[in-house]
Amino acid sequence: MRKFLSIFAAAVLIASLPVHAQNSSSVRYRWHDEHGLPHYSDSLSAEAMKYGYDVVNDQGLVIQHVARQLTPEERAAANKLAAQQAAEQRAEKERADADAQMLAAYPDEDSFRISQQQALDSIDQQIHTTQINLRSQEQALTDLLGRAADMERGKTPVPRFLADSITKQRDVVTGQRNILEHLQALRVQTAQAQIAELAHYRKLKAALAQPSP
Repeated sequence: MRKFLSIFAAAVLIASLPVHAQNSSSVRYRWHDEHGLPHYSDSLSAEAMKYGYDVVNDQGLVIQHVARQLTPEERAAANKLAAQQAAEQRAEKERADADAQMLAAYPDEDSFRISQQQALDSIDQQIHTTQINLRSQEQALTDLLGRAADMERGKTPVPRFLADSITKQRDVVTGQRNILEHLQALRVQTAQAQIAELAHYRKLKAALAQPSP
């Protein structure tokens, strides 16, 4: 019984080895050098691993192919390409998820257009509020300048605190004007982007309407 178990264990061990390892006595390695000339050997060499090699049996049949080793530059390029492809796949999945969410949120074009208009209305409200603030700050600056002008006409020196207040108020007015310009530009960009978004939405809805093959 013990002898049978020993034979069985040995058979399992042999079966678990790679094919070319099981037949190591009849396996050779073949590779081509930089000139394309074939070479054969009973053992692996540095040249074989450099150019890549085939494992062949005694009938000359290839039972395994091993690609050549990559240079550090090639390995870096391969890693960069793999990272780029992975990033593209992630971006494609994110776009697909966003499209699915958009279709779920807006089942028809009317609901989609309402959402777009709400976005524009929000920007318009910010523009309106900024315009009110700007007029208020401009009036405050006008008042300060008027006080300074009255003093100069009366031959009274403009005090330092008033001159500093005028400088600060001018900065406030400039800031409000910059905000207003930014919001106005944002509204134009948003309206233009919404044209493309609506076209994309219509394309997705048309694709869904197509009958399945």
